[in-house]
Amino acid sequence: MHYIIITVSLFFLELLYFRIADKYNIIDKPNERSSHSCFTLRGGGILFPFAFLIAFFLGYASWPITLAVFLVGVVSFVDDIRPLSQLPRFCSQIIGFLLVAYDLNLLAEPLWILPFILILLIGWINAFNFMDGINGIMVLYALSAIVGFSFLPINESSLPLLITVGLSCMVFGFFNIRTKAKTFAGDVGSISMALILGYFMIKTILNSGQFGYILFFSIFGIDAVITIINRIIKRENIFEAHRSHLYQYLANESGYSHVLISVIYAAFQLLINGFVIYLDRKESLSLFVTSGILFILTLFYLLVRAVVIRKIALKSRT
Repeated sequence: MHYIIITVSLFFLELLYFRIADKYNIIDKPNERSSHSCFTLRGGGILFPFAFLIAFFLGYASWPITLAVFLVGVVSFVDDIRPLSQLPRFCSQIIGFLLVAYDLNLLAEPLWILPFILILLIGWINAFNFMDGINGIMVLYALSAIVGFSFLPINESSLPLLITVGLSCMVFGFFNIRTKAKTFAGDVGSISMALILGYFMIKTILNSGQFGYILFFSIFGIDAVITIINRIIKRENIFEAHRSHLYQYLANESGYSHVLISVIYAAFQLLINGFVIYLDRKESLSLFVTSGILFILTLFYLLVRAVVIRKIALKSRT
């Protein structure tokens, strides 16, 4: 019953935000780098930090991670309204990491682990931030990870928190997973969700001792890494908005439905998550197997990317 109340409350909060965003003209204006062509309300992902706040008051979440999510959410929301320099955004993410480290007792781990996790988490947050703009892809991909985390016995105590975050994704998805989206998550949504997912990834790996769960992020992780490498080779600024991800090529140049692309990405990741859980239960998810799966997925990704780009090039010549 209380999950129904949470869902209704989240719907109310989202509709209230829409009125505020409409009144103060908080909209996403399409440009040459955008994957959409209509003015759309920005910042609908403000629901995610508020869902975490609700979870905190219900006793589902600790104060350090709640503060971390809310902090990066507030700074990112300000950035959605009035673009900030990289310094305040970076500082908020560093403080968010320190709060995550405190919550997960990372400060008791060997010192070399902290900068390693920091680099991975900050990289993940900023890569994940580019997902917003293709209708449904960010929220469906987040749900695939949340479902994966929820099926792990190691996360049983975190299940109410995962369900609450999942409900916020479903409410946001109701307005975002459409041919013409009502709202985009904005930085407030994508960055706060990236931190939430990163927190659960770190927690799951630490508590289980199983690095193989990194495969829960494999589809978009491979896409992001390969895209960054390509942009570095082309001497492009990797911190600027772009349309170089595979899903962006599929949506923009190839003309496939945003929702279809989003469903395929999330469904493929969900299949991988299920396979990873199966392998771990069979005690077969070794580092060698994990590396092998990543290698095969990377080859498959490169093949698909090459085919798509080649078709786009041939199409542009005709």
